[in-house]
Amino acid sequence: MDADQRHHNRSDRQWSLSAALTVLLMMLASMVVADDVATGPHTPGAPVVIEDQQRVDLASALSLLEDPERRYTFEQVRLGRTADSFSPLGERSANFGFTEAAWWVRFTLANPSDQPKRLFIRQDYPLIDHLDFWAPASDQHWQLVSTGDMRPFHLRPVEHRLFLFPVTLPPQSESTYYLRFESQGSMNIGLFAHSQVDLMNLVTKEYLALGVYYGGFIVLLFYNLFMFLTVRERAFAYYLVYLTSYGLYMSLHNGLSFQLLLPDLPLVANKSLLVLLSISLFGGVLFTRTILNTRAQSIRADQFAVVLQWASALMMLISLLLSYRWVIVPLAVLTVIACVHLFVLGLMALARGTGTARYYMIAFSALLIGVYIYMAKTFGLLPHNAFTQNAFQIGSLLEMVLLSLAVASRLNELKTESFTDALTQLKNRRFFNEQIAQEYARAGQTDAPLTLAVIDIDHFKAFNDSRGHSRGDAALKMVASLLKDRVRKPNTVCRYGGEEFVLILPDTSDQEAAVLTERVRATIEKETAFGFSLTVSIGFATMHPGEFEDTDCLFVAADYALYTAKASGRNRVVNYRECDLKRALDNAHRLTGNLMAQPSD
Repeated sequence: MDADQRHHNRSDRQWSLSAALTVLLMMLASMVVADDVATGPHTPGAPVVIEDQQRVDLASALSLLEDPERRYTFEQVRLGRTADSFSPLGERSANFGFTEAAWWVRFTLANPSDQPKRLFIRQDYPLIDHLDFWAPASDQHWQLVSTGDMRPFHLRPVEHRLFLFPVTLPPQSESTYYLRFESQGSMNIGLFAHSQVDLMNLVTKEYLALGVYYGGFIVLLFYNLFMFLTVRERAFAYYLVYLTSYGLYMSLHNGLSFQLLLPDLPLVANKSLLVLLSISLFGGVLFTRTILNTRAQSIRADQFAVVLQWASALMMLISLLLSYRWVIVPLAVLTVIACVHLFVLGLMALARGTGTARYYMIAFSALLIGVYIYMAKTFGLLPHNAFTQNAFQIGSLLEMVLLSLAVASRLNELKTESFTDALTQLKNRRFFNEQIAQEYARAGQTDAPLTLAVIDIDHFKAFNDSRGHSRGDAALKMVASLLKDRVRKPNTVCRYGGEEFVLILPDTSDQEAAVLTERVRATIEKETAFGFSLTVSIGFATMHPGEFEDTDCLFVAADYALYTAKASGRNRVVNYRECDLKRALDNAHRLTGNLMAQPSD
């Protein structure tokens, strides 16, 4: 199986892995979304009748009141003239983007049965700074729960990353509840009523999905760390910065890190959101510039990427000094601009036809779709629901997986570049050394012949001295082009160095090699007659079972045949068997012995 076939097979496996992960994540997303779909009452603002429902979406039962100056008290919104200012939410979305106002929410639950009902009210967006909940208690009193992500975690009545408020509905009664929302970030109100069993099932599935999500992050983290320590490629280091900061940012974004890592440090958790998002932007831009080699594509586009990169670093410093309210909007805008520009850089790389760009564009498209769905929700352009809330996370994990494939593709490209001669685009001497060793071992196992031919351009030094090195480079390129045209797979042509080329001809006998090399010699003489007037001398040696101790002996034999061709007048092909065979083999042993005896550097 040749190298191209192996590459295609490897690409097929990578695409299969990507498709499988995509389907898995879409199933998980569908599971979460399906769990969040519920039916509420049809009459706006009417009481929600709790009968046998396991879960109720309270959106259509909500009445809202905007408090622009954040000065209303609970008594005012419950009993005063302000109480008449509530308006039903109806079919609108309770997503108000970035707002300085506080929002009051009122809804009523009805229990027509003869048994009390134990419920949990869930607010499904965790980044609310201050959230107050009032539930009716006995003797006309009200029970207040004050929580939010700017208050210590232990103040929550239920230890969960989201906000859960337990309530009990007395039999044959209606109970009205109030909430007050205030936040420096995006204002998203998403309220649900759950039975105990339903909430337990939801939390189980929710943490399973989060486990898969962050498990994927951890696997990718260790995989890329191992790859970086192994190959020391900078792209892996930049990707690690991006991956780590982005994973931590998402864990804060969905409330998990606040619950598990920073329960008593709400200010640190809020600042960390901004800092980690800035670091992830910095690492993402730096990774993109490296993986796509953007400076080679467009200096101006790369310079703008550098501006975005350092703007992200500046935002990281500013977020430590200013309040969340003053930083989040500029940072959100910077995120959108950076995503657009990185997408453009990917398109430019894709136009150049690199395999890395293909993986990068698919990965980045997945993230970009998730980012814009989430940003549209954040700015109030889309409704707040389970899909818009989790699109960011789904797209980001898909991106991380596919970017790992992009890094692997980049490594393959770097390996190909390391095996390619920059001037002629032929395989270089490093590739030749590996390939001849493989073919030598295969020929030894199968008893098949193996021919090695060495080609030298006649009087090339004089050509360079008389016409200049730029003309000499053009001559080398033309000879290389003619060799690629005349030497087909499974044969291999390499530039050995200077004006010397080598041909590896597996499964090729003396007679077949003589025909091929003579055709090559004649083609070069004919095709360069009017532009360069070049001729070449060629020597070749064919290994049969039991001949030549190693590849060095085979090369020296072919090189000796080349020496004989040049000594005989040049512009000809010589088989080493036409030389003094004993002298050729003795010379091969002598030269390889001298090489082995030389001290290493």
